[in-house]
Amino acid sequence: QVQLVESGGGLVQTGGSLRLSCAASGRIISSSVMAWFRQAPGKERERVATIRGSEGSTYYADSLKDRFTISRDNAKTTVYLQMNSLKPEDTAVYYCAARTLSTGSYYRPRNVRDFGSWGQGTQVTVSS
Repeated sequence: QVQLVESGGGLVQTGGSLRLSCAASGRIISSSVMAWFRQAPGKERERVATIRGSEGSTYYADSLKDRFTISRDNAKTTVYLQMNSLKPEDTAVYYCAARTLSTGSYYRPRNVRDFGSWGQGTQVTVSS
């Protein structure tokens, strides 16, 4: 069973930065699409960014691509989300998710239901 453990959340002032980490069990990143989602109180969970573990191609939500960067380490055991110029509206619980793919698959998971493995979430609070 895939285990994802997020860390790095916390309280930061407007304009500050945080880097979230998602440690994945086994070596699933190489054969998965990894994603960061976030969910603010009273709102639906939304996709922030994804990275295809095999070749590193990325996707970002349009409103976040200038401030957030998703990456993975060379060993492909950890996925990161670098968040810069944080705003109060970035306050949310941030979740790491994984969708394991068959070899050679070009499937592009997009929605919450497309991802089968989730971490417990890490709280990010941006004060004004």
